[in-house]
Amino acid sequence: MIEQFENLLLSTKRGGIENLIEFIRKSDFYKAPASTRFHSCHEGGLLEHTLNVYKCLKNKENNTIWKDIFKDIPEESLIISALLHDLCKTHFYVVDYRNKKNNNGEWEKVPYYTVDDKIPYGHGEKSVMMIEEYIKLTPIEKYAIRWHMGWSEPKENYNTLGKAMGKYPLVLALHEADQEATYLLEEEE
Repeated sequence: MIEQFENLLLSTKRGGIENLIEFIRKSDFYKAPASTRFHSCHEGGLLEHTLNVYKCLKNKENNTIWKDIFKDIPEESLIISALLHDLCKTHFYVVDYRNKKNNNGEWEKVPYYTVDDKIPYGHGEKSVMMIEEYIKLTPIEKYAIRWHMGWSEPKENYNTLGKAMGKYPLVLALHEADQEATYLLEEEE
């Protein structure tokens, strides 16, 4: 999965992409979970999730609703948006321990993931900020990554979110792909 992820990013030929990949290699991105208790909540889950989001986004190219829209979106924008939308989750999760009864009814310490947000800058906006330390994003990529949480944003943001989706349909497509990967391809653990 790492090779596929890196080859896709390299295929964008975006200036600085090698430095971004080097940052990712030195981070916990390849080992991090995608969530604390929901989808892909296991070692390597974040990498798995981003590739699943890319797969779901690419499948939209064959959809009668999306295919004309996708003709105007560069392939590199699909790759960057899907693979980097959750970059904010690097150095975000830590392992802690809690007591849980085992099958014999005895208490034992078991590991679980918890959040340790060292850079509290939001979610999508934090990913945009981190990515732009290495590569320049196009406006469509910035909007898609910033707003990929879609309707799980606070309701006070719905008007702005709707405007972003109207301006750049990739926002909606990435949000849908993220949800499809989460709820259809990945299991809650």
